[in-house]
Amino acid sequence: MAVIGGGWAGCAAAVQLTKQGHQVSLFEASRTLGGRARAVEVNGLKVDNGQHILLGAYQQSLQIMREVGIDMERSCLRLPLQMIYPSHEDGMQFIAPKSGFIPAPLHLMIALWQSKGLEKADKLALARFSSTARWMGWKLYQDCSVSELLQRFDQTERLCRLMWNPLCVAALNTPPERASAQVFLNVLRDSLGAKRAASDMLIPQLNLSALFPEQAAVFIQSKGSKLSLGQAVTGVSQHASMPGKWQLNLSKQETSDEHAYYDGIIIATDCSNAKRLLKSANSDTVLPEFEFEAITTCYLKYAADIRLPGAMYALCDAPQQEKWGQYVFDRGYLHIEHAGLLAVVISAPQNPNSIEHDKIASAIANQLAESFQLPALKLPLWHQIITEKRATFSCTPALTRPTNTTDQAGLLLAGDYTAGDYPATIEAAVRSGISAAKRLQ
Repeated sequence: MAVIGGGWAGCAAAVQLTKQGHQVSLFEASRTLGGRARAVEVNGLKVDNGQHILLGAYQQSLQIMREVGIDMERSCLRLPLQMIYPSHEDGMQFIAPKSGFIPAPLHLMIALWQSKGLEKADKLALARFSSTARWMGWKLYQDCSVSELLQRFDQTERLCRLMWNPLCVAALNTPPERASAQVFLNVLRDSLGAKRAASDMLIPQLNLSALFPEQAAVFIQSKGSKLSLGQAVTGVSQHASMPGKWQLNLSKQETSDEHAYYDGIIIATDCSNAKRLLKSANSDTVLPEFEFEAITTCYLKYAADIRLPGAMYALCDAPQQEKWGQYVFDRGYLHIEHAGLLAVVISAPQNPNSIEHDKIASAIANQLAESFQLPALKLPLWHQIITEKRATFSCTPALTRPTNTTDQAGLLLAGDYTAGDYPATIEAAVRSGISAAKRLQ
């Protein structure tokens, strides 16, 4: 079997195929595994191309990470569900109790009534939303935008601004006025609407390549499968004289691959490369013309003794005032070598792509200094801005997404863009990879 693409979907597919007893060849065009959730080096520090969090609800991701030998308790900082703004901002503090003895959904009700920064009307609106969504089974008769859903549920302006809208952007990377309410409800169902641990937030302490993809490669190679880094697949075709077998055209033809053929192929690249490979296979499968959203992560490095009161905060963004930061992570809580390193996330819709990096970094540093009342945050030692321009597809209402299958037997697709309950997330990618592999039993 061949898997094209060493992102999270491709690595999950390769692991699942290996578990099923297949010999796998995994091809990745770059030298780093992880795809759009990978490690990068910045000023001698191994960080990520974008700051991510996982949820306890990401069952298939967490399971497959454990299967390849990742110790989740040592690899992620586990926090109870929370939405905390700096105390000097006009925000809120919502923290679920840590005790595992308080079952769901009682732990969320306790967090709601103990929350700060919300008026009685806000709390009643949130309770009404949760109870009604449960009664509906987290299902809509017809999809609509998240903004329309919140309006139907009579959510207050303050609650939308401080909680629902930031959650929507964090989960779907699509602004609420364009985001799918049904997909948003799916995420809430599996986190807020499930067991207590499902709502926990897991912040990776390893870089994203080490968190799963690199260990997945070790796992498949230990079972006799093969990894090829820096090897782009330029085309796929059915074997001329062996029906049901497939061949690959490679950018760097290796002797061992020159006459190789495969019983099945999983295309686990991004959507644009998948289209190219489908065309080379003479497939009539048509992939949608997705729109995409960017995500920017601004790394700011300070002296090692500079520390925020907690590991993660939401921020009151105001793009018109050059306050672009939406979430900030103090990576000193994650890794000792990252003391003094802050990661600020800017998601859709206000990604300042056209603005000079120095200006963005300066504005974000000023925003942090004001939010935390720490003047030292105005002057970072250095900064690095990383933008993934096509980080996720726009998760709009009633969006048609392709299945894993194509019109040709033995040729499958995997990626977070394929059909599923979730938006473009690590969990969506892993689920898709596993699903595609199971179709090649």
